[in-house]
Amino acid sequence: QVQLVESGGGLVQAGGSLRLSCAASGGTFSRSGMGWFRQAPGKERELVAGASWSGSSTFYSDSVKGRFTISRDNAKNTVYLEMNSLKPEDTAVYYCAAQKSGWGIVGLTETMYVYWGQGTQVTVSS
Repeated sequence: QVQLVESGGGLVQAGGSLRLSCAASGGTFSRSGMGWFRQAPGKERELVAGASWSGSSTFYSDSVKGRFTISRDNAKNTVYLEMNSLKPEDTAVYYCAAQKSGWGIVGLTETMYVYWGQGTQVTVSS
């Protein structure tokens, strides 16, 4: 059974940093594109960062570009999201997602991801 488990969320002051981790199990994700999405209250879920299977290709939404960094360690089946210079508008539930094995490109839409974590809350206070 495929599982994605996020960790690292929490409460941080504006300007602070957090590092989210997503540990994958029950499958091989070294050939899967991975992504981080977020959903704020009353808003639709949005892609904030994505990485190809090797991590050599990445995508960032305009709202986080220059502040967030996605990376992955395929040996550990883990993907990370380093978040710096956090703003109150970054407050949301953050979800890790994975594509099917063999779909290794950067996925830009939700429909390209088939496995989802349960989410971790990130709250940025002003």
